[in-house]
Amino acid sequence: MKVNNIANIEKFFGVVDACEGRVDLVLDNDSTLNLKSKLTQVVSMSKLFSANGVIPELEIITHNPIDTQRMISFMTNNR
Repeated sequence: MKVNNIANIEKFFGVVDACEGRVDLVLDNDSTLNLKSKLTQVVSMSKLFSANGVIPELEIITHNPIDTQRMISFMTNNR
């Protein structure tokens, strides 16, 4: 799923951390990184920020239907 215009990065990672299953960030070359890893969060997010502090777009994969609902709720309620 694509997540767009993430302005509240702390809240986004709070949702990721609350997920029960794995949450993967899809990279340009179609490989993935585990977003639940703090090291991955720091390294990958530092490269994705735009000048205004908003992440314009991420593609993520959730492996648990409940986690998918968490992400959808975040996208609809926490722009």
